[in-house]
Amino acid sequence: MNAENLKPRDAAEVEQAIRWALGSGKTLELVGGGSKRAIGRAAQWDATLDLSALSGVTLYEPAELVLSAKAGTPLAEIEALVAANGQQLAFEPMDYGALLGAAVGAATIGGALAANLSGPRRIKAGAARDHFLGVSAVSGRAETFKSGGRVVKNVTGYDLCKLLAGSWGTLAAMTEVTVKTLPSAETQVTILVRRLDDRAAGKLMAAAMGSFADVSAAAHLPAVAAARIGEVAAAGTAVTAFRLEGVAPSIAHRKGVLEQLAAPFGAPETIGEAPSRALWRAVRDAAPFAAAGPAGSRYLWRISTAPVSGAEVGHALVARTGAEVFYDWAGGLIWAALPAADDAGAGLVRAIVAASGGHSTLVRAPAAVRVSVEVFAPQPPALAALTKRVRESFDPQGVLNAGRMWAGV
Repeated sequence: MNAENLKPRDAAEVEQAIRWALGSGKTLELVGGGSKRAIGRAAQWDATLDLSALSGVTLYEPAELVLSAKAGTPLAEIEALVAANGQQLAFEPMDYGALLGAAVGAATIGGALAANLSGPRRIKAGAARDHFLGVSAVSGRAETFKSGGRVVKNVTGYDLCKLLAGSWGTLAAMTEVTVKTLPSAETQVTILVRRLDDRAAGKLMAAAMGSFADVSAAAHLPAVAAARIGEVAAAGTAVTAFRLEGVAPSIAHRKGVLEQLAAPFGAPETIGEAPSRALWRAVRDAAPFAAAGPAGSRYLWRISTAPVSGAEVGHALVARTGAEVFYDWAGGLIWAALPAADDAGAGLVRAIVAASGGHSTLVRAPAAVRVSVEVFAPQPPALAALTKRVRESFDPQGVLNAGRMWAGV
C-alpha cells in the first residue's frame, strides 16, 4: 500500500493501515466513492485511506429483509440487486455527485451510512440509521469491533450502529455493514398543486401529513426551483408535490383524500409513475442546485427544522440573504443556495435557523471558505464536550478524519 494513498483490500489491511498511522503519528482521510469528499471542513491529512476496494455483497436474504455488504460497495449496485427482487432501501439515500460536481453514482453503502443519508421518504421511513442493523469496523485505536447483527431486533450490547451513522468517519472505518431492506411499492403517483406561495404550501403539506392520505413524500418547489426540473417545469409556476405509493386501489382511495384536502388551495394535477420517479429523484438529489446548473456557483446550505417552521425560515432566508430555496420533508428540510460571500452567509443563516430551533450544514463552498466557517452546526458546550469524549474513546490520537466536522475534534 502506497504511503500517500492506502487502498486496503480487506478488513485486516484496514487495521494494518490504521496501526501504521498510529505508529507514525499520521492522520488519515477516509474515502469511499468520493461523492461527499467536498463536504466538511477543509482539513489537511497526511494520507488517504481509500476503502473502495472493500466491495461486494456478502449476504442477501430477501425473505428475511436483510443485506450485508462490504462498506465500499457502490449504492447503485445494491439498489439494482434489491430492485431485481422487488425490494428497496427505504431510506432513499441521495446522491451528492451532481450537487458537488463529482461523479454521479459513485456513492457507497458505507458512505451513505456514515453520513446518515435520507431522501424524500424520510418523513415515513426514517433515515439511514433506522435501517442500519450491524457493522464491522476498525476504530482509531486500530481495534476491530462488531456491533448489531442480521436481525431487526438485537439488544446485545450497545447499538454502535446508531452512533456511527452520521459520524462522517471520525470514529471508525467501517468494513462491512448490514442493512434492512423493504418491499418496493407496486406503483406510485404524484399529486401536484401549482401557484402556492411558501406559507400556503406549508399549510397544505401539514394538512396532508395529518391526513389518511399516507403520503410518502411532500415537497414545495418555488417557481425558480421548479423551472429546473423537467417533469414540472412547463407551467413556469411554483409546485407543491405529494407522492403516493402502494397498490393501485389504495392509491386511488388516498388520492381522493388528498384531492379533497387540496381543493381549497387549487386544482390538483396527477402525474404517473415514470415522471413521478424522475421528479422525486430530482428532489432527492437537490437537482435544482446542481453544480452544473444555473445555481451551481452559489454556496449551498442544508437546513433541518420543524416542518411547521419551514416556510418562515425559508421566507427569512430569501428576504435577508437573497437565497434561492426549496423544501422537502413537508417543510422540514430546506435547501438554500446563497450568493457567494466570504463567510457563505453563515452568520445570517445560523441566526435565522437557530430562531426556529433547527440546525444547518454548509454543503457546498470553496475550500478557502470551509477553512474559516463552521461547516456543521456549532454544538452547545455540554454537547461538544460529550462529542469530544466519545471521539477520544474511539480515536484518542485523532487519526481518522480529524477536524472534518469541527476544529480540534
